[in-house]
Amino acid sequence: MKSAAIREKFLRFFESHGHARVPSSPLAPQNDPTLLFTNSGMVQFKDVFLGFDKRPYKTAATAQRCLRAGGKHNDLQNVGYTARHHTFFEMLGNFSFGEYFKEKAAPLAWEFLTSPQWLNIPKEHLWITVFGGGKIFGEEFAAVPPDEDAFNFWKTELIRAGFSATEAENRITRVPTTDNFWMMGDTGPCGPCSEIFYDRDINATSFRGENEKFADECVEIWNLVFMEYNRGADGELKKLPAPCVDTGMGLERISAVMQNKNGNYEIDMFLDLLAAADKEIANAGGKPCGGNYTASHRVVADHVRAAAFLIADGILPDNEGRGYVLRKIIRRALIHGSRAAQKPDLGAKPWFCHLAEKLPGITGGGAGELLREKRAEISAVLEREEKGFDKNFLSGRAHLAKKIKEVSGAGKSKSPKNKPPQFSGAAAFELYDTYGFPVEATLDEILARGFSGIDMEEYEKCMDKQRARSRAAGKFNAAQKNVEYEGAATEFLGYEVLECEAKINAVFIDGENAKEAREGEEAVLILDRTPFYAESGGQIGDSGIIRGKNGAAAKVKDTQKIRADVWGHAVQIESGVFSAGGLAECEVDAPRRQNIARCHSAAHLLHAALHIVLGKHARQKGSLVAAEYFRFDFSHGGAVSESELREIEEIVNAQIRANAEIQTELLPYKDALKRGAMALFGEKYGDIVRTVSIDPEFSVELCGGTHAKRAGDAGFFQIVSESAIAAGVRRIEAVCAAAALSRAQNAAAELRKISAALKTPPEQAAEKISALRGELKTAQKQIAAMNLAQTDAQTGALAARAEIFGGVRILIAEISGADGKTLRETVFSLRGKLQKPAAVFLAGGGGGRASFAAFSGAPSLNAKEWLDAAAQIAGAKGGGKAEYAQAGGGDTNKINAALKTAKEFAETAAKK
Repeated sequence: MKSAAIREKFLRFFESHGHARVPSSPLAPQNDPTLLFTNSGMVQFKDVFLGFDKRPYKTAATAQRCLRAGGKHNDLQNVGYTARHHTFFEMLGNFSFGEYFKEKAAPLAWEFLTSPQWLNIPKEHLWITVFGGGKIFGEEFAAVPPDEDAFNFWKTELIRAGFSATEAENRITRVPTTDNFWMMGDTGPCGPCSEIFYDRDINATSFRGENEKFADECVEIWNLVFMEYNRGADGELKKLPAPCVDTGMGLERISAVMQNKNGNYEIDMFLDLLAAADKEIANAGGKPCGGNYTASHRVVADHVRAAAFLIADGILPDNEGRGYVLRKIIRRALIHGSRAAQKPDLGAKPWFCHLAEKLPGITGGGAGELLREKRAEISAVLEREEKGFDKNFLSGRAHLAKKIKEVSGAGKSKSPKNKPPQFSGAAAFELYDTYGFPVEATLDEILARGFSGIDMEEYEKCMDKQRARSRAAGKFNAAQKNVEYEGAATEFLGYEVLECEAKINAVFIDGENAKEAREGEEAVLILDRTPFYAESGGQIGDSGIIRGKNGAAAKVKDTQKIRADVWGHAVQIESGVFSAGGLAECEVDAPRRQNIARCHSAAHLLHAALHIVLGKHARQKGSLVAAEYFRFDFSHGGAVSESELREIEEIVNAQIRANAEIQTELLPYKDALKRGAMALFGEKYGDIVRTVSIDPEFSVELCGGTHAKRAGDAGFFQIVSESAIAAGVRRIEAVCAAAALSRAQNAAAELRKISAALKTPPEQAAEKISALRGELKTAQKQIAAMNLAQTDAQTGALAARAEIFGGVRILIAEISGADGKTLRETVFSLRGKLQKPAAVFLAGGGGGRASFAAFSGAPSLNAKEWLDAAAQIAGAKGGGKAEYAQAGGGDTNKINAALKTAKEFAETAAKK
């Protein structure tokens, strides 16, 4: 049975039992600061489990895209080397939000696995585990009781399936460890779980799944989590409002079972992907493997899925946060592609991006459709990363060689006699972090150089620091303090009013529930209702004043969402005391809010204008709406021309002059889409959505932000800049209203100054500047021709100074005042004037920096080694090859010493 068919059967089975088929959510969790990536099927339902969100359905089934390559769940280093580890995988899951619990979850799972209508797995292959109790969180916390209910429900189901009572009990194992207690993260919903194992040996008489000896024969295929608790920041467990069910069955694992394969990489979609990878590697100049796939082939096959889906979900390579992890995944795949190809420089020709283009047909289903829709963008981003990494990879190999040399010297002095030195864990991490070298690639290199291994304890310490940075990148930060709050929701009134009275639900200082905050302290106030808009959808948070009924006053510096329905007000207490339970009066900074609203409405007008001028593909990829300006990121294949930018400005300003009323309306999500509302990919929308219309024929978007009353409130729109921020993604920065007018006035004043300096009317200034530039260019060409003639005359005199060493005509000289460019031109001019074989080493001190250039046409003299030996005397740095090399940035006072070393090096080389 094909993987795509298994996915579809699972969803249809639960639909037949009344479950809603819910689409996969993005790999970047929405409004969840505790997770770097979506690592399980339940992530999109977290607020439902906690009782903060309600859905029109009480049971659901999904095929959720998941990634485990950062944070608590990180399988990256195991991928490719085990049969079942992945970074990206699909998790099949069914969920109940208080509708049913253990008594129905077990029968449903058993029916899907064993029924002839569905998977038809012989019951004798299946074994069950349940939670056996224990101190899950450490000795300071109370023990969690064993899950006897799950044991009894499973026993009943197995007896119903035909096992005797004794046989049924034998098939259920109590596991008193965290293996059978599931937690999404350090905090959040959690509970005991029940795992279903598949044993290949149908005649097995006892459970073998927890024994490493039988790990390849007895495999966990489904985990049924019974959500009973929520773990708070203090580590304590509290009962959830309603017990829920969250199950997860890896599509790749169950496919291996159904296709009778020993591992996930042998199933249909991975075999297709491995074959495609081998073909693309061969097309790039690598050596075909003939079906003998290595661990490196498996890394490539896994990582191309992870990279493609991350990009499809709007994540781009970066040096921090989620983009940092994506870049590491891509680089790891490229390194392993070179290893699979048995060719270190495979990256000279793009291949990984072409492999990604094969994914939609291999993946199938809704996931395949997503990749098909985003194919061009995925390919463009990956190609850019490949080209950029090729240069980094060569630099990384050189850096690795340098580190090996450094650590070798240090290791010899520290290692006991006759014991190989250990490679620095910090150095191994630097190679991974800066150049993308996986630690196993470094290990291969250093073992071949005589090291005993890598200091993995030191490496893991460095890795832990990086993980902490990644986690911090996704956390809510108000007044620089992390806040976790589990209390009542905040009612937002800010669409209608900018002032209101509110009750203070909680006060946080330094991330701790402080009960009260006093004058001079920074705090986060959580209110039961607020007019302050919390940063969301690109719009920045409101600022203003909160006054206590007791006379206290606090300046609101920012407003952020702590969770989807709770607002955190970052404040500086200016006077008095604010206490939890007290009353306060809230007042938003009205002029600032109005400016933000104008910019937000102008951003909607810009989005619509982009569609008219560039096409429907120019969809929003990100934004920042502030009071002074806004920026808008959108998908587009190339730079927007000056004429297109002018047309966009004209369209937006025409809409501003038309002054249509801006209307908002709450509608069911599907009805809003039918009306033509634009939904942004990757955003999380509820069943009821807010639409913002600026002339229904021009702009209708789903948006939760604040807006002006009429389009004319934006006053005047002007584009400040247009640039690229990633492959296939452009950015426009713009201003409107008073900021646009001020900018136009300043530009006019500057133009008048320029015109006065040029002594020409403003409308002729550009023409006059163009003419002056032409004159300058002509003068520069004349000067260059004179310099070339002078250099040519000098090279004749220099050539006569060449000496002969070992049959090679060698010239070593200083050209006073020459910079690197002049040295290069002179060297290549001398090549034609010296009789072969010949070599040249020149130095110059132009620009106050020592520069060097070396050329060698003699086999006995390597130009790069010659340059390295001499240039380092002056502290110059550079690079090159055996025929030509160049360096610069050295001390001019040491040029003579460098030339002396160059001569000694040449004499020695000539004698060989």
